[in-house]
Amino acid sequence: MPRAARLGLAIVAACSAGLGAQVRVNPTGVSVNAMDATTVFLSFGGLRSQRPTEAFWCGELVSAAPARGLKCDPATLFGRLPLRYDQSRLASGSFTDIMSIPASVARLAYQAAERGATSTFFYVRRFESTTGAPDEYVAVTCRLTGGGARSPFSLTDVQVEYETKDAVPFIVAGGSPPQISARIKYNGTGHLVGRWEIVLPGEEPPTAHDLLTQGSLPPAERSSQRRYTELERFNIFLAPDGRVTLPGPDVRRLPTSVEGTYRVLLRVEATDDRESDSNLSDAGAGTGVLHNGAVAGFPLPILRYVVAGDGARTPRDGASGLRLFGPRDGDTLSNIGAFTLMWAPNERARTTFYRVELETDKGDPLLSALLPQTARRYDAPSWIAERAKGRAVRWRVTGLSSDGARTVSSVWRSLRIPATLQGSAPAGDSRQPRQ
Repeated sequence: MPRAARLGLAIVAACSAGLGAQVRVNPTGVSVNAMDATTVFLSFGGLRSQRPTEAFWCGELVSAAPARGLKCDPATLFGRLPLRYDQSRLASGSFTDIMSIPASVARLAYQAAERGATSTFFYVRRFESTTGAPDEYVAVTCRLTGGGARSPFSLTDVQVEYETKDAVPFIVAGGSPPQISARIKYNGTGHLVGRWEIVLPGEEPPTAHDLLTQGSLPPAERSSQRRYTELERFNIFLAPDGRVTLPGPDVRRLPTSVEGTYRVLLRVEATDDRESDSNLSDAGAGTGVLHNGAVAGFPLPILRYVVAGDGARTPRDGASGLRLFGPRDGDTLSNIGAFTLMWAPNERARTTFYRVELETDKGDPLLSALLPQTARRYDAPSWIAERAKGRAVRWRVTGLSSDGARTVSSVWRSLRIPATLQGSAPAGDSRQPRQ
């Protein structure tokens, strides 16, 4: 029996038994990229003491009896929504779902179409009753396209990086960080609107909720994201090309006067895009139309840079030495269980490894750790505090060649660890750092 006929019989059977789904969704059908990932904002309404459970993609639907609605035919499953992509929100009888279709699911649907199936597949959400009523299944039709202008405007991948490719640049106070850019993959077309923000040292860092694009949140949560100091705004039109490189903020706007770690944020606002809109009235989830342009199923990445203040100056052993950042010479740690040692490389030295050393002010060794050439920091274990027993310690970093010869070294810096700091290693833990 042809697929369309089987689906028609399933719909008739569901309706004739009085089992038509009561939970509604908008949009009910969307155009998706046949060759890559797609993200779509879905609004569900009409929930009555129900909670959403799993979601599947499949090629065909069958009657869900004795449950309500139509569910996936197990023989045509393409995949299940991964937990890492689940950005759904449930509140007051409505449910917001971010349908993030992996490229693997789109390829399976495309291959099925090549074998003779139709160029549509389905996303099915199951809603479980908390009062013992039958489950309900709600389906959204996905139409395979090229991901162009008729697809919802959505971000499928965002990479924010420095021009120098450094993961965390170390900046001398008063200097300038490297230029920043964002490489973005997207579906559809529309205006990319947003701003660059900076999180200053000492400010509470953003949560994953703060880093979502505004179009990925339900209307009640769009004003709840934490705001930071704005650096620069942008508003650019993206043609249906699928890729763009967004220039970062003017580096002269990036502060470097105060010592500490800075975080640069890319914030993307919701825009008006017809293919991305949700009609809340049709879904029974409110009134009016909700604009969801630039939806994304993941938090946007953060860039960091470190300003070292006085610690960034060249050490006394000359230009051939390594520059140490933090902690500064003579610092006393606060009451924490572990601490971080930071340094900047000497580009002229042919270094293959770094050796971090800590010892007491009497010269008794406390720790020696060997790190790769790419390392710029070392998180000292908390049990160092117990070994130090309140005494002053000192530390340095030495560069080594592949044969173990010293290529560059920093000066020794003093550091006091209060006796109140207690190591967190369990009793009897005999593990030692790598020598």
